Amino acid sequence: MGMCFPCPGESAPPSPDLEEKRAKLAEAAERRQKEAASRGILDVRSVEEKRKKKEKIEKQIATSGPPPEGGLRFHKRNVSRKVYCQ
Repeated sequence: MGMCFPCPGESAPPSPDLEEKRAKLAEAAERRQKEAASRGILDVRSVEEKRKKKEKIEKQIATSGPPPEGGLRFHKRNVSRKVYCQ
């Protein structure tokens, strides 16, 4: 019958180096993250381009400073109110 132990004359198979094992695990983790990020996306390139464009616009806004006159405008409209007598 089969046994799980090596024969007494055989040496144990060499275990991989610790640094090599860490590198392989890191590569596998990066690959899984990449696959998870693109899950459900048909055109990955267009999504990346849109993300880069958005970051570029945000960076330009941050470097340009606040817009003149406080930035926001307030418009007041005249709305006619009907008053009903009771």
